Parts: sequence; structure tokens; C-alpha cells
Amino acid sequence: MYDFAAMGAWLEFAVRWLHVITAIAWIGSSFYFIALDLGLHRDRNLKSGADGEEWQVHGGGFYHIQKYLVAPAGMPDGLIWHKWQSYWTWISGFILLVLVYYLGAEFYLIDPNVMDLATWQAVGISLASLALGWVIYNTLCKVFVNADQTGLMVALFAVLIAMSWFYAQVFTGRAALLHLGAFTATIMSGNVFFIIIPNQKIVVADLMAGRTPDAIYGKIAKQRSTHNNYLTLPVIFLMLSNHYPLAFASEWNWVIASLVFLMGVTIRHWFNTHHARKGNPHWTWGVTVILFILIAWLSVAPSEQREAAVVTRFAEAEGFTDVHDIVLGRCSMCHAAEPVWPGLHWAPKGVALETEADLTRHARAVYLQSGVSHAMPPANLSYMEEDERAAIVAWYKAATGS
Repeated sequence: MYDFAAMGAWLEFAVRWLHVITAIAWIGSSFYFIALDLGLHRDRNLKSGADGEEWQVHGGGFYHIQKYLVAPAGMPDGLIWHKWQSYWTWISGFILLVLVYYLGAEFYLIDPNVMDLATWQAVGISLASLALGWVIYNTLCKVFVNADQTGLMVALFAVLIAMSWFYAQVFTGRAALLHLGAFTATIMSGNVFFIIIPNQKIVVADLMAGRTPDAIYGKIAKQRSTHNNYLTLPVIFLMLSNHYPLAFASEWNWVIASLVFLMGVTIRHWFNTHHARKGNPHWTWGVTVILFILIAWLSVAPSEQREAAVVTRFAEAEGFTDVHDIVLGRCSMCHAAEPVWPGLHWAPKGVALETEADLTRHARAVYLQSGVSHAMPPANLSYMEEDERAAIVAWYKAATGS
């Protein structure tokens, strides 16, 4: 069993590594092509018939890039397709969803205090929501394809707010934000798989058959690519959020997630405007900072003074003995040199909470994850009471003088 568990952990690590690598490749190419398209010089009468051009220098060489609004006169040789980065980002992400949240549903997906679900019910809701997200989004795009794109973005934001709230009412806080990221990433990969690449294939087929491609296919593909550009940064935040309880374990986690999407818009708006040579709207950075401060306030983040407290002060603070007993009773079955919780073969993240010294070393983590937030115990499996959480908070504040 130990060897099996170890191999399972390495499998998760390998898939996570693949996920990060492919995401970097996808995001990098997406950001590059959006910036390239916005920065093209379209005021030049090019003999090639191209819509615009740009010169770039990188790696000791110069690149002369031209873009054809619909397609060139003939099919070029050695055409490169940018699609597998997107496909494997989604595939590896879904495998991680299965390994961590579906197979570990008791710990990470289901919280009986939020909604008492069987594993199969939670997994079913997860899968159905991802599929439904694509259907709703794709329908909105078809309705707004010839309309004001601002209206479409507002409608999409409303859907994301609704899903933020929905996930928070169904899953653990950690799973709620992760699923909102997966929900959005599914839309993005769906854009590539169902719209962008098929439309490009239609244009290629027309070129090979000697027909003039219809410009509508490029227009639709560009619309979806632009959406992906604005959704990328929030997805990254949501995927990283599971490492930060102050983001996902707050009762306002769904509001935090919603505000993150606004930050993604303000940040990308600056870069996209800059790349299009339409100025530098610095006001977007001010809005981004305000949004981030609001998010931090909603999460009840501790001050730096609390974080810098000397370890020995925690052992001397009022309430230490009571908190030590609470942690022993509620946490040490998992956080021990030899965990007794079924299926665990080592302490999560290597954090042991058996001795008084252990507690003082990890005082801040205990305070954040079991006092300020409800991240631990996962799904409150050991039934930590609210007065026990209050005791942890009181002890920590007594030690730090806050």
C-alpha cells in the first residue's frame, strides 16, 4: 500500500508538471499572437496583399511577420497549427481533477456542512457543470456574434458570478474556486477545439480547393481568441488558489473569485491597449490595486506583524495548553509522523502537529487554516467546533498582541 500511495503521489506530480508546462506553452502563444495582431502596421500598402506587417527582433535575428485578413492566395507549405498546447492543458488538468478531487472527494471535494453529497453525486455535478458551462457560453456567443461585444462580456461575467456562487453552495471552498477555474478553462479549450481550429480547417480546405474563404470564419475565431486572452489571468489565479486558504476558505470566496475576473480584464486591457498603440491607460492599474485590496479585506488576511511573531511567544501565550489539546484531538490523526487516518501514509505537506514544539513552529498555519478560515480539517472531518476555532484565534492574537 505504501508503494502504491507513493506511486500515486508521483503520478499526480508528473501530471501537474505536464499541466504547468503545457499551460505555459498555450498562454505564451496566446499572449504573443494577440499582442502581434494588435501591433500590426495596417497603414501600409503591401504588395503581398497582406492586411498588416511587423518587424521583430529576438535571439539575434530579425523576423518579418505578415498577416492575411482572410487567407493568402494559395496554401502555404509547412503550415504550423497551434492547438496541442490547449488540448493537453485541458487533458492534464482534467486528469488532475480526477486524481485529486474525484479520488480524494472525502477530503477535497465534499463538505457535509455545505452539502452532504455522495461521491458519485459530487462528481456528477462537477462533470455536468463543466459541460453546461460550454453550452451556455457558446450559445451566448452565437446570440451576440454580430452585436456589441461589450454586451457579451457583461453577460459572460454574470454567468461567472452565478457559477461562483453555485460552486460555493455545493463544494468545499477549495473545490469551489478550483472548479470555477476548470469551468472557465473548459470554455477556453472548447473555443480552440470546437471553434477556432475547425474554422481554420474550413479556410484551409477552401484554399486547397481553389475557393475564396469566407471572412466570417476568421471573425468568429478572433472573437473566441480574444475571450481566451481576457480569461487567462483569472484562470491562473483560481488554479493557484488551492494553496492559499485565505482565498478559498472565506465565506466570501465566491465574491473574491468574481472580483478576480474583473482584475483579469483591467490588467489585460492595459496590455492590449498598449500593444495596439492606443495609449497607456494607467488607470487600469489603480483599479486593479483597489480590487486586490478589496479581495484581501474580504479574506480577513492577517497583518505582517502577526506573521513575524517569535515562535517562543506562542508557547507562553494564554490558551496555549487548550489549543494544543484541540490540535491533538482534531488534527494529529493526519498531521503525525505515522498518521492513523485511513489511506494516509505521511503527514500532508510534511506538517506534524503532535508535540508542543510542532504547534509553535506551525502556529501561523494553524491560525490561518483552522482559525481565520475553515480550510482545516478538510471538510471538517474531525468535527472541530466553532468555540475551538475561536480558541485558536484568541491564542494566536494573545501571542502576537494583535
